[in-house]
Amino acid sequence: MKVKISQIANLPTKFGNFKIQAFKEGHKEHLVIFTDPMPDIPTVRVHSECLTGDTLGSKKCDCGEQLKFALDTISNSGGMVIYLRQEGRNIGLLNKVNAYALQDSGYDTITANHQLGFSADERTYEIVEFILEHFGIKKIKLLTNNPKKIESLKNVEIVQRLPVKVEPNPYNEEYLKIKREKLGHLL
Repeated sequence: MKVKISQIANLPTKFGNFKIQAFKEGHKEHLVIFTDPMPDIPTVRVHSECLTGDTLGSKKCDCGEQLKFALDTISNSGGMVIYLRQEGRNIGLLNKVNAYALQDSGYDTITANHQLGFSADERTYEIVEFILEHFGIKKIKLLTNNPKKIESLKNVEIVQRLPVKVEPNPYNEEYLKIKREKLGHLL
């Protein structure tokens, strides 16, 4: 895997003071937000980009709230958020908006993806293991509700899975139900 790695910079945020480093894999530029010092067994959140949730505060998903929860948790416990540029479960922004339109007409998140010719979840996690190895991390506490993320990390010991707790709202209740029932998310 050919990856370009940036310098490390400071990132003061409303959640606390972090360091950041970018990892460029092909055309995708991923970001690692981390505490310094790093604990022996850091808390790690693998978070896929969601422009509508993370930046615009969409209530159709739980992504933005999960990211806030992760940054707050990691600021207090030490660790990192690995922010992956995999918009819309890696179908891209244009297709995500098309999936949203299908959802507006009654499709759930998975059948909308299928209607557009995609699987339920197109994301991959190889870069995560590269990043963890780059930081010399062998054991983690993984902050996730997604069993696919747990299964994908083969070269690191997950000593504990920490749930990501966010409150549902009337706009994402069905979305969360589908994540639990069809994708096996631990909600």
